[in-house]
Amino acid sequence: MRIKILAVTVFLSLSVFAQKFTLSGRVKDAANGETLIGASILVKGGGGAVTNEYGFYSITLEAGLYEITYKYLGYGNIVEKVNLNKDITRNIELGVTSNEIGVAVVSAKALEKRVENKQISVVKMETSKIKEIPVIFGEVDILKTITLLPGIQSAGEGNSGFNVRGGSQDQNLILLDEATVYNASHLLGFFSVFNGDAVKDLEVYKGGIPAKYGGRLSSIVDIKMRDGNAKRYSAVGGIGTISSRLTLEGPIVKDKSSFMIAGRRSYADVFLPFAPDEAIQNSKLYFYDLNLKANYDLSDKDRLYVSGYFGRDVLGLSELFAINWGNATATLRWNHLVNDKMFVNTSLVYSNFNYGVDIKFAENASFGLDQYIKDVDLKSDWTNYISQKSKLNFGAQAIYHRFNPGLFAANNDESRIIFNDVQIEKRKALESGWYVDHEYKQSSRFNFRYGIRLSTFSNISGSEYTYFKDANYKPIDSLTVTDSFSGMYNTYAGLEPRASISYNLTNSLAIKGSYNRTFQYIQQASNTASAFPTDQWFSVNQNIKPQRADQVALGLFKNFEVKKIGSLETSAEVYYKWMNNQIDYRNAAVIAFNENLDGELLTGNGMAYGAEFYVAKTEGKSSGFISYTWAKTLREIQGINFNNPYVANFDRRHNLSLVFTQKFTKRLLATASFVYSSGQPLTTPVSKYYYEGSWISEYGERNNYRVVGYHRADLGVTLKNKEKPGKRLKSNWNFSVYNIYNRANPYAIYFRTIVDTDLDRNPGAVSGNTAAFQTTLFKIIPAITWNFEF
Repeated sequence: MRIKILAVTVFLSLSVFAQKFTLSGRVKDAANGETLIGASILVKGGGGAVTNEYGFYSITLEAGLYEITYKYLGYGNIVEKVNLNKDITRNIELGVTSNEIGVAVVSAKALEKRVENKQISVVKMETSKIKEIPVIFGEVDILKTITLLPGIQSAGEGNSGFNVRGGSQDQNLILLDEATVYNASHLLGFFSVFNGDAVKDLEVYKGGIPAKYGGRLSSIVDIKMRDGNAKRYSAVGGIGTISSRLTLEGPIVKDKSSFMIAGRRSYADVFLPFAPDEAIQNSKLYFYDLNLKANYDLSDKDRLYVSGYFGRDVLGLSELFAINWGNATATLRWNHLVNDKMFVNTSLVYSNFNYGVDIKFAENASFGLDQYIKDVDLKSDWTNYISQKSKLNFGAQAIYHRFNPGLFAANNDESRIIFNDVQIEKRKALESGWYVDHEYKQSSRFNFRYGIRLSTFSNISGSEYTYFKDANYKPIDSLTVTDSFSGMYNTYAGLEPRASISYNLTNSLAIKGSYNRTFQYIQQASNTASAFPTDQWFSVNQNIKPQRADQVALGLFKNFEVKKIGSLETSAEVYYKWMNNQIDYRNAAVIAFNENLDGELLTGNGMAYGAEFYVAKTEGKSSGFISYTWAKTLREIQGINFNNPYVANFDRRHNLSLVFTQKFTKRLLATASFVYSSGQPLTTPVSKYYYEGSWISEYGERNNYRVVGYHRADLGVTLKNKEKPGKRLKSNWNFSVYNIYNRANPYAIYFRTIVDTDLDRNPGAVSGNTAAFQTTLFKIIPAITWNFEF
């Protein structure tokens, strides 16, 4: 009997000892209640977790007494003793720390942790750092700032577009609170649509793309708006050279619900009525945008978010010509904790990009063109925190696309006598995706992530053409066949495996690798390196197959502690990408208002490869980074360039960026930057001949010439005003100079006949010959902005 009692006692003791419990909760900013993304929860003795995009964490451990450290860069740590004898919910608020001149200090252990947590081919930037970097007109610009980083190249002067690892601009998926932003530019690309005061977090995936993302080949830019201050009412804003902005936020119910409203508008049009030219007086030139967000804690397990963006650009030349375009997005999200280990987010998302063009020749000759793409997106993402080592992500998504390729209509009754309305057939499509993704951390040295995504795409109820092309790859109209469909047709499906791996060779040295396959079912028709709002989006069909890309990347990450300099973070990555069904225009393609646009396109293969290097100093009085990318991207498409490979029109072999920030005092900060990139390829005429009364230009190989390299230096100084005790108002002045040495960088190259007035400026030129001429957009531009908060 005693033996049995002893056996039962031992069994119960072992059961209690082996029992596991979960510590979970949210980590927030103590000052404003914003959830902190990527905060670390460390268990003394090994192990831990990182908060997700909603500040949630979950750690499952065996029963026992633990020392838990909550930490986030720039914030004070909180260390707690936790007796884990049951499931525990622990919400933490961390406070910002600062020293004499406001610089953070990082320990050797923190440096080691950064190497361990660093993801290959992923870029993360703090909005506070972005605001320090000088840009044109002194406007904070998130998209222009990320082009300073390796592997991401600017589309050019005065353009907010960018190319990632050999991909075209439409191969980047830009998300704002999960809503697709189809055109991210204001004023034809001089500014991006993202107000820095409204942005909470920015993450760019150049490779190693998690399985939850799909729909684009090259990159994911995931931008999250701020939730709003849940502690007190506050405002932040600025008055600048070309625009002003204001953000208001505060609690709806303190510590339970908050809101954020951010608005911005340019005011160049305010000064147009003072112009001496009457045509300019009646012109329009402005943009505006509005960010809205609110959230509410329904319970300890449920939280509701609603957010939206509304922006528009208006550009008009007197009453003769006008163009306007804009985005509208709305996101409704529900966070739910199924239990302490299962987190789910379900979202209903709406996105709308549209533009219109109006042209007036006379009162009875006025017409307009309108186009749009609209999406409704339903998605659900689940995360199961299985253990400290294992996390399982899975979910599904369905997107209903609507395309309006163009409505050409008269603007008044008089014009309808001359013009008949023309509507290019509207299109509808359904895109869906299912994914599963497993993150496994075998040890502090070794971890890997693997997953798979199944994507599908179907057109819905419409008609399309089958093209037969002649020897010059031009569609033969007489052999064009039209088919009509009801219900779903042209259904495509693709399996997209994803994987990444990381191994720490030492505490401060890691080697990492990744592979991903991606499919893209909608694309943008553009025949220039710089995308414009009027470039049309269209879906795959029986003539244009889905684009596919496979990419492998390998990286080495090393952190140093250097005497008299401080901590340095370095990385080197190489990548190779091969792509199928890449699109390009045939020679002499007709693009504008073309119902048979896909007949102007040819498809083939592409490849891109390169090496990226990065060195950064992120702490101390002096900080900054150096970024260099060597890259090459090629296309090989039958019917273009005599069927030989050619460089894409956005291929730039060398890209160099240097950024340096110096904090002189607690009030004075200066930032300088320098950028260089190889010239952009373009196709030039190689000869001309006289035929039937006119000169005809003859072109050679595609993208046979490269313009001169682009480079400039910028300088910015921020001076904070003295803070008065007891006063909430804080302000600073930002002085910036764009293109400080007045470089005349090429914006556009065009060809025309040399005339006599050109000879003085171009010695040796011969009147009557054809020559290339350069347009320069901006030279030196000073700017001043007053920023405030209270």
